[in-house]
Amino acid sequence: MSKILNKDYLIQITNVEKVYKMGNSNYKAIENVNLKIAKGEYVAIVGPSGAGKSTLMNIIGCLDNATAGKYFLDGEDTKCSDNKLAEIRNKKIGFIFQNYNLLAKLSILDNVTLPLLYLGYTNKVAIEKAKTQLEKVGLGTHIKHKPTELSGGQMQRVAIARALVTDPQIILADEPTGALDSKSGEEVLKMLKKLNNEGNTIVIITHDRDIASHAKRMITVRDGHITSDEMNSKEVRL
Repeated sequence: MSKILNKDYLIQITNVEKVYKMGNSNYKAIENVNLKIAKGEYVAIVGPSGAGKSTLMNIIGCLDNATAGKYFLDGEDTKCSDNKLAEIRNKKIGFIFQNYNLLAKLSILDNVTLPLLYLGYTNKVAIEKAKTQLEKVGLGTHIKHKPTELSGGQMQRVAIARALVTDPQIILADEPTGALDSKSGEEVLKMLKKLNNEGNTIVIITHDRDIASHAKRMITVRDGHITSDEMNSKEVRL
């Protein structure tokens, strides 16, 4: 697998496009996308429904391969087999989803432990690392609770703990406050800001420019293209 030398950039996307087959025609969800994100940045990718931001998220998150162009993550070419792509994804990316994606039948401790077991950690080590992350998000006393016993804000904090437990290169958050009330949403944004201040690279995908305004850099996607990429002069200070 090929490597590139510039390790200052965690994400390097060059001339990327994604084409979907729709019946007898092709649909370009994104086209000629060029993007670099350095380690430690806090970036929001914002755009309306259908703009292409979810497609871009899937490529950044190694959930899908681009049809054309190049994507290097931490210096590694992501154009590879599905198994290798899954390995890169599991090791280097922590996901936070709008609907949490927690397993309802498992305790929150087991939910956070699971990614480590997939990576080959022993059960003992995985449990200790999961407990540490749950304590960091203020849920150390709730480890035996099931997700259905928690509020939306608490479930999203579990999702953050799960995203962090593998020490990923990127935290990729897809509409992380979309299912929350305003107070819980603000708490999650404060937590993401704190994680970034501690050196974590954060990429938020959102349709809401108010949410995007909490990031230090805002990238706007429209009609499959990046239409603006600028430092956020109106960044919200929490």
